[in-house]
Amino acid sequence: VQLQASGGGLVQTGGSLRLSCAASGRTSSIFAMGWFRQTPQKEREFVAAITWSGGSKYYSDFVKGRFTISRDDAKNAVYLQMDTLKPEDTSVYYCAAQRPGPIIATVSGRYNYWGQGTLVTVSS
Repeated sequence: VQLQASGGGLVQTGGSLRLSCAASGRTSSIFAMGWFRQTPQKEREFVAAITWSGGSKYYSDFVKGRFTISRDDAKNAVYLQMDTLKPEDTSVYYCAAQRPGPIIATVSGRYNYWGQGTLVTVSS
């Protein structure tokens, strides 16, 4: 499975961005897709995840109500709509894919495939 993330950029506080992650290869082996973020000062942290079927979604507490994860079957893509952005959302965002498991994971170590990061910068 190969993942290609895109959509990062510079935005002002309160603005919006939409990140995209296109999956290719053996996508039938994907159980869930997740978004994580990481800064040099912090460990990689969970942002949101969605089952490949789209039936279940999970969010970290710090993005609930502001970020929305979704997927597009036809494009084998997952999106992260980020609204009401704050300076503390500044980070490199990574998409990841999880092979089948009992539950959708919120820990980076449980994800098997990773895309390259895309930088999101929120100016104050």
